[in-house]
Amino acid sequence: MMIEIRKANFVNKGAELMLFAILEKLKEHYPDAKFCMPADFSMTPYQKRAKLGLYQKAELFKFGIQWGSLFGFLPQRIRKMYGLVLEKEVDIVINAAGFAYSDQWGYYKTYRLNRLIKRWKQNNSKVILLPQAFGPFKSKKMRNAIKEIIDKADLTYAREEISYDYLKEIVGDKDNVKLSPDFTNLVTGIVPENFDRENNKFCIVPNYRMIDKTSKEESDAYLPFMIKCAKYLKEKGQKPFILVHEGENDLILAQNMSDAIGGIPIVKETNALNIKGILGVAEGTIGSRFHGLVSALSQGVPSLATGWSHKYQMLFKEYGFSDGIMNVLMNDEDLYKKIDLILEVNSKRKIYDTLQKNSKILKTSSEQMWEEVFKLIDSK
Repeated sequence: MMIEIRKANFVNKGAELMLFAILEKLKEHYPDAKFCMPADFSMTPYQKRAKLGLYQKAELFKFGIQWGSLFGFLPQRIRKMYGLVLEKEVDIVINAAGFAYSDQWGYYKTYRLNRLIKRWKQNNSKVILLPQAFGPFKSKKMRNAIKEIIDKADLTYAREEISYDYLKEIVGDKDNVKLSPDFTNLVTGIVPENFDRENNKFCIVPNYRMIDKTSKEESDAYLPFMIKCAKYLKEKGQKPFILVHEGENDLILAQNMSDAIGGIPIVKETNALNIKGILGVAEGTIGSRFHGLVSALSQGVPSLATGWSHKYQMLFKEYGFSDGIMNVLMNDEDLYKKIDLILEVNSKRKIYDTLQKNSKILKTSSEQMWEEVFKLIDSK
């Protein structure tokens, strides 16, 4: 059985964590299965794919056309020699987009998935959209494309209620559309041996999306807001550090934050499991990266968040701590009250207990989701 994993990558650490989560569960259940990913020089480089035993999906898009079928002219012996997998050889397609199909990302991502899913179904491949955020969908062409995608997919999981409602509004009640939380909550993190836990206690995770995906007012306020948070934590003796969750833009934000308050440590990790491990041993987190927050909350770490889409509010609602959402435009007094909420011993303990209780419930839901996926795959 050949299983293709799409939209996971090694740059976005949330996407990498989803990749590890998928491989862990599917390899455990299907030890003889083979896995492939579309090749991409920057997002899924060969060296990293090879370490995980992932074959190369023969896929090449140009002018909106998939030219990968041209690799079919190569003899099968040559394709096997170089680990190339044709589209027609894929049995199961797993989509782990996280958040891609929405007005906020524009039409192209949705249009392309709609084009591709038609090809996959022509090959009789099973198509599963793992838990992710969806919507909103306002334009007619976006809504039509989403309807066609959901009608053709064998299973689609919305990650939270708002996304689920966005889909139901378009396709109605369908047996193949389900609700399930983010599934990286099942992955166990690894604390790097060289991580300085003594001097890095309170984790801050910036996100450049708070700059380019928000209003101008919020965008302009974001960096000063995060600097204010870091400065307050430092004054409180919390030993804050900044964890870079993804890419150069996040690193630039981290450097600006650190410089503004006289220098606090910046931690850069290339492995998503290490990032989850670090977040799990933090005393608390203030973050803007969705999967960084999932990693913290699922391990009971009291956390506060700023967000640029509905997925943040819904995540904190799931974990029973809606008060953990902050607004970058809030006044200083309210901001410091929020931070004190996860620093003060008694309230911190209550928050921890709430997070742990809801984490168990959500992990059970993720396990149930995988059982449904296995049942679908076994029905092939």
